[in-house]
Amino acid sequence: MDTLLQILFNGLSVGAVYALFALGYTLVFSVLGVINFAQGAVFTLGAYFTYLFIGGGVGSNGALAGLQLPFALPFWLALLLAGLAAALVSVGVEAVAFRPLRRRGAEPLLYLITSLGAGVILVNLIQILMGAEGYALPAGALGWLPVTITLAGASVRTVQVLLLLVAAVVVLALTWWLEGTRGGRALQAVAEDATTARLLGIDSDAMIRLSFAASGFLAGISGGLVGLSLSITGPYFGIGFGLKALGVLVLGGLGSVPGAVLAGLIVGLAEALVPGEWSGYKDAVAYAFLFAVLLLRPRGLLGRPLDTRV
Repeated sequence: MDTLLQILFNGLSVGAVYALFALGYTLVFSVLGVINFAQGAVFTLGAYFTYLFIGGGVGSNGALAGLQLPFALPFWLALLLAGLAAALVSVGVEAVAFRPLRRRGAEPLLYLITSLGAGVILVNLIQILMGAEGYALPAGALGWLPVTITLAGASVRTVQVLLLLVAAVVVLALTWWLEGTRGGRALQAVAEDATTARLLGIDSDAMIRLSFAASGFLAGISGGLVGLSLSITGPYFGIGFGLKALGVLVLGGLGSVPGAVLAGLIVGLAEALVPGEWSGYKDAVAYAFLFAVLLLRPRGLLGRPLDTRV
C-alpha cells in the first residue's frame, strides 16, 4: 500500500507539471490556433531564473562564469519573479516571432517555424551565458520545510506535494480569471472570434499579448518547480517536457483547459505505473497510451472540433 501511494504521488506530481505546461500551450492555441514551440525554452529559462534568484552562481563554462547576484531571495519569491521574467520573455517571443507574421496574414505553418527558431535561439543563448553544465538548487531552498513528509504511511518528497498544490492553485486561479473577470471573458471572446471581438471594442492584440504572458508565467513557475525537484540538467532539459506537454495538449483536446489538466494527470500516472524494469521505455508507454486514446477519440478527451484561426 505504501508503495502504491508513493507511485501515485510520483505520477500526480509529474502530471501536474505536464498540466501546467499544457495549459500554457492551450492559452496561446485558443487565441491564435497555433502552437508556440518556444514554450520549452521559456520553461528552461524559468528554472535558470529561479536558480539565480535564490543565490545560485554560474559555473565556469559560460560567458557569465562566476556571476552571482548580490542577493538571495526566498524560494517562493524567486519562483514568482522567475515566472514574471519568463512571462516577459514570452511576450518578447510574441512580438518578434508572431506579431509580424500575424499582421501580414501569414500561413499557420510559418508561425510554427518562427516559434521553433525562437526556441532554438533562446536555448543557445542560455548555453552561451550559463554553459552546458547542470545546476542543482540547494537542498535547503524550501527553508523550514522538511525534505520528506509522511502521508498515510508513505514517505513523500515535500516538493512533490508542493507541485500538486501549486498546480491546483494555478488551475483554480486561471479558471476564476477566465470565467469571473472582464479580462478573462475578453480573452474567451477573442478565442471564439477575433474579428467579432474587435468589432465589439476588444483589443485583440492586447489579449494575444496577455495570453503569451500567462503562458510564459505558467512555463516559468513549472520550470522553477521542476528545477527544484529534479535539478537543471542543462539548457535543453525543458525540450523533453515540452514535447510531452504537446502530447498532453492533444490528448486533453486542443484549446480545452480542463482537458489539459485531466490529460496531464493521466499521462503522469501512466508513466509512474510503468514497472521499474521497463523504466527506459517510460516515454514509449506514455505515448502508446496517448495514441490508443486518440484512435478512439481523435478530438481528445474534452476537445471540440478544430477551428484553426490566425
